[in-house]
Amino acid sequence: MSPKTKNPLRTGHVGVSRYGSYRRQTLKQSGLFEIAALHDWNSGHLAEAAAEDDAIACHTFEDLLSIPRLDVITISSGAKYHAAQIIAALRAGYPVFVEKPLCCTLEEVREIVAVQQETGLPIGLGHVDHSTNAISRTIKNLIEHGELGTIAAVEQTEAHSGGFLIQPGDWRGDANSNPGGMLFQCGVHAFHELMYHFGPITDVTSTMRYDVHKTDTADVAVCQVRFSSGLVSTLSAYHVTPYRHFLAIFGTKAALYRDDRSYFEGTKLLRQDVGSGGHEPQIIQSLEGTSDEIGNLRAFYRAVTTGQMQYPSLFDGARALTAVFAAAESAKTGQRASVENFAFPSNCIEPILS
Repeated sequence: MSPKTKNPLRTGHVGVSRYGSYRRQTLKQSGLFEIAALHDWNSGHLAEAAAEDDAIACHTFEDLLSIPRLDVITISSGAKYHAAQIIAALRAGYPVFVEKPLCCTLEEVREIVAVQQETGLPIGLGHVDHSTNAISRTIKNLIEHGELGTIAAVEQTEAHSGGFLIQPGDWRGDANSNPGGMLFQCGVHAFHELMYHFGPITDVTSTMRYDVHKTDTADVAVCQVRFSSGLVSTLSAYHVTPYRHFLAIFGTKAALYRDDRSYFEGTKLLRQDVGSGGHEPQIIQSLEGTSDEIGNLRAFYRAVTTGQMQYPSLFDGARALTAVFAAAESAKTGQRASVENFAFPSNCIEPILS
């Protein structure tokens, strides 16, 4: 449990169950935020969470924004609600922390960026803060110090069985609210991670399947990704298979494998040197559970209280999401889609990756 700061930010939090329950726990764990008010469309869940957090229960989002002495708004609602809630909160004068994905359409990205530029208020994203994640920092250091040689290719897989839980009317089953299925929900994390290690993505080619579980959104997405450096990568996202999150980086000296085969077994980082033949890769780092679950909240707190630029920021969330939109476009047209075609204003805050 992190010690509570003397000046916690009072937050009005949206979305209390499922992932919202996890976010409420990390807000409290950080010691940087005090949950002062809550809003959720489910009155039963709202009443239970309000009692648990000793917070004011608000039955509308407008009621939440009218609570006196709030400092920030934190949003864990469904992605299709994000854009309207972010914009309303910014226009009401509140910095916003929002889960990934940032929103559902390119038009919403552009509007959010425009309002953020207009208000100057920080927006924090629920992506992993790779700059404070031990596994990510180890990978980045090995790459930057040439330990892997020249990176030839990268492979990443994001998979779990959440597609089977999609109910009629659920936004996750709507192709307009969930473009790319698992690629939108978890693949956006992968794009964010890949750009942390390898820089900007220039274009994406994608093929998707919709006939495995027969929802309106993709059950399977397989992408070919190209970076501005010339590096190529594959990113596969499956919504109807067993849990697996896996990253493989193939270099001319060695390969690295980040394996989250089971959430409960934690994350393992393995290395396999060129010339080792068929020998098994060796574990060089192992972490139980998720590393630094509150790094993104600390970055948001600093941005609000000191004006320091943050990572992950609105910029990082938008760039990862535009890669998803490019993949969805490619799957429709059968053509390679340029990520630059899904751009947003160039004066959006750049990330700090130190």
